[in-house]
Amino acid sequence: MKKSIKVIPKKRRGRPATGKDPQVVVRMPAALIAEVDAWGTANDAMRSEAIRLLVKLGLSVPSKARKQSPSGSDRAKELATKAVEGIINPSVPAEERALRRRRLTKGPTEFREDRVDQPKAKK
Repeated sequence: MKKSIKVIPKKRRGRPATGKDPQVVVRMPAALIAEVDAWGTANDAMRSEAIRLLVKLGLSVPSKARKQSPSGSDRAKELATKAVEGIINPSVPAEERALRRRRLTKGPTEFREDRVDQPKAKK
């Protein structure tokens, strides 16, 4: 019976790997680097460790729910509705005011086919 051949791993050249985590490179202004270094000095951490700790701290803080800003078309609709509300007679019943507001903001039926901001009517 033949003996199995023992494979000796080749030694790699150069410095051995120091960590398995991926490296992330970040550009920062010099003033911000100085603040990170000062924070690291105060907390006994080197620059890379200070950045890791500050990122962890920032991610652990619950963020405030931001109010989404309306898009351009939503903002235009809102402004048009407010302008139409100022024009419509307040003594008219609420249903009639809503109908008039809808008619004025949608536009005349003759021009609805030409509007590019509205979906085409199905025939």
